[in-house]
Amino acid sequence: MRSILVNADRKPASDARVDTAIELARQLGGHVTVLVDTPVSRYIAMDPMGGSYVISEALDRARADDDAAAEAVETRLARGDVPFEVVRSEDDPVPALAAAARLADLVILSRSSGIVGEVALSARAPVLALPDDASATLPIRRAVVAWDGGEQSAAALKAAVPLLVTCQLVKVVSVTEKPGGFPATQALRYLSRNGIHAEFEELERRGSTEETIATAVRQAHAELLVMGAYGKSRMREFLFGGVTAYILADAGAPAVLFAH
Repeated sequence: MRSILVNADRKPASDARVDTAIELARQLGGHVTVLVDTPVSRYIAMDPMGGSYVISEALDRARADDDAAAEAVETRLARGDVPFEVVRSEDDPVPALAAAARLADLVILSRSSGIVGEVALSARAPVLALPDDASATLPIRRAVVAWDGGEQSAAALKAAVPLLVTCQLVKVVSVTEKPGGFPATQALRYLSRNGIHAEFEELERRGSTEETIATAVRQAHAELLVMGAYGKSRMREFLFGGVTAYILADAGAPAVLFAH
């Protein structure tokens, strides 16, 4: 996990994301890529005849503001001890991040961005979703892994290993509801091979699966939740709810590492 991509913008939560990226890179001997995006599509309007045109003045102001934000981040990083680069894009946020993440090991976003789920599905890298205006607590000492035996949770577990090696407590929790998949013993064995001792707890579902997991996270005082993203189809989660959607909306959740 040495190539870390972080989305920066002019919103208050941007500093927390960049701080987390810097500290992770420092701990892991990594490199930070900061993406500052100015989506041109936001400044395209339709005329009454069905045509379209660019609102040039607004786009020019946005470019100038984002250029200044990129320069400020670059100045800040240049004072530190972490290798970095700042890149610009004018694509829409999800494709911009997905393209930049092709050779990234981790993408850092804020949960309030509204694009965590889409990026987790589109990018070939796990996503670390931070609470609003809060950096991740590093090094991480207490973590919960939500395990359902599926491909997504296996991908998340593998991706999380560099973050779990510092933990004093790693708890693998399972809410029995999905037949088949990898047994939890394999998850524990995999962590053990990476020098991580983990406890396993099979939970009796109380309310929904997502509520049961959220309760386990709170009881463990976890600083990180590791879970697969969209084990059900995204459309099904949109229509009926699901674990991913619930956790993204849970203001009390800690930092969450998602992988699909």
